[in-house]
Amino acid sequence: MNALIGKELRSFFSSLTGYIAIIVFLLTNGLLLWVFPGNTNIMDGGFATLDSFFMLAPWVFLILIPAITMRTIAEERKTGTMELLITRPLSLLQIIMAKYAASLVVVLLSLLPALVFFYSVYHLGNPPGNIDMGGTWGSFIGLFLLASVYAAIGIFSSSLTDNQIVAFLLAAALCFFFYTGLDLVSQMHLSGSIQSIVQYLGIAEHYRSISRGVLDSRDLVYFLGIIALFMLFTFESIKNRKW
Repeated sequence: MNALIGKELRSFFSSLTGYIAIIVFLLTNGLLLWVFPGNTNIMDGGFATLDSFFMLAPWVFLILIPAITMRTIAEERKTGTMELLITRPLSLLQIIMAKYAASLVVVLLSLLPALVFFYSVYHLGNPPGNIDMGGTWGSFIGLFLLASVYAAIGIFSSSLTDNQIVAFLLAAALCFFFYTGLDLVSQMHLSGSIQSIVQYLGIAEHYRSISRGVLDSRDLVYFLGIIALFMLFTFESIKNRKW
C-alpha cells in the first residue's frame, strides 16, 4: 500500500499537478489576503485575524481538490491500468485508500506553507501574539477535515467516469452542494426539524462550529462519516464495474 501511495505522489509531482495545486492555493489566497484591496484584505480590515483566509480557502479548495483528484481513478480506467491494479496483491479497499491518502498528502502540503500567513498575522497583533489561538488552530483543523471530505467526493466522482473533465465538474458540483447548497436550502421556509436535519448535513455548519476553537465530537463524527460514506460509494462503484 505504501508503494502505491508513493506511486500516486510521484505521479502528482511528475506531472506538475501537485506543484500547481500548492502554488495556486497559496497565490490565490496570498493575493486576496495581502495584495488586492477589499473585504478579504487583512491590512484593510485592521484586525490581526485569519478569518478572511478561512472564509476563502474552502472556495479555493472547491476548485483545486477536484482538479487534484479527477485523475486518480478516471485515468486508470481510460488507460486500462485499473485492471492491473486490481490483480495486484492489494485489496480494492487498500487501492482506494492509497489514492485517497496520496491526495490528502498533496492537500496537506498546500496547507503547510499557509502557516506563513499565521506567522505574519501573529506578529501583526498589538501586542504581537494577540490573536485567537484556539479559533485559529480550530479553523486549520476544520479546513483540513473539509478538504478531506472534498478529496473523498473527488475520488468517488473520478470512479464514475474515464473522462477527467467530467470527474472534475461532478466533484466540484457535489462539493458545492455539500458545502453551501445544503446550507442555502436550510435557510428556506422549512419546518424546524427538517431545517435542523438539512443544516446538519451541510459541511458549512460543522466547519463553522470547529472554527470556533471547540472540537465537538458531533462535528468529528460528521466529517469522518461523510468521508467513510464516499469511500464506500467509491468501493461499490469500482467493484460493480465490469473490467
